[in-house]
Amino acid sequence: MAVLGVPVAAPVPIRATTFPRHVAAHFPRNDPERVSAVVGASHGNLDVVRQLVTEQPALAKSAWDWGFGDWEAPLGAASHTGRHEIAELLIAHGAQPNVFSAAMMGDVDTVRAFLTADPTLIRMPGPHGISLLAHARVGGAEAQRVLDYLTDLGAEDAAPAFAGDVTVEARYGGRYRFDVDPVTEIGVAVRNGFLLVGAGEQPNSRVREVEADVFHPAGAPAVRLRFDVVDGQARSLTILDGPLTVTGTRVTP
Repeated sequence: MAVLGVPVAAPVPIRATTFPRHVAAHFPRNDPERVSAVVGASHGNLDVVRQLVTEQPALAKSAWDWGFGDWEAPLGAASHTGRHEIAELLIAHGAQPNVFSAAMMGDVDTVRAFLTADPTLIRMPGPHGISLLAHARVGGAEAQRVLDYLTDLGAEDAAPAFAGDVTVEARYGGRYRFDVDPVTEIGVAVRNGFLLVGAGEQPNSRVREVEADVFHPAGAPAVRLRFDVVDGQARSLTILDGPLTVTGTRVTP
């Protein structure tokens, strides 16, 4: 066979095969369980992070969607929890530094260069809607110069997440069933004093109030979570996310 006069080898038939046990069904994409593990560990477990990125360096620049497009990379997790050693380890294995990691690690020259190039970055939220100022604050003494610099520029913390108590949980808490394909349930609960929304057994996305009974996930400010409340009890939850509008019925109080 030839293409434009250049001989081309005939395609070789691909034989059906069975992947080894350690290769996930979605190969060659990264295994979601390992991505979730490295992002979770990067909030504070240096030993687990070291094991994972030593075995598979590509995990250092992976990312996990906590819901509604709230993406978090391992370096993002280390950066907003002040984990200097974990951040350095991730960068050594290929993680891509950014203004948030620079702020936490005390690299004032890099932060200044970012903000000189684009002053609006001072208001850009990181994962979970955490501010640049907060990243500098958790950096401790090593990041004091960055904290002072940002404070002088008028940097501010993000609006607080919506606080929750037993009354809030009674109003919104429970499981909401969405009759989409496949059928999906989203949980709403109060934990550690905050209202949380998300998939899985334990919702984990904090929310901020937009107006009465309407919220947005802290890490996804364009998304709207609209509760239909009757007599003080939410009956349904409508999610508005760009072209997606879906409504789920509250199936458990």
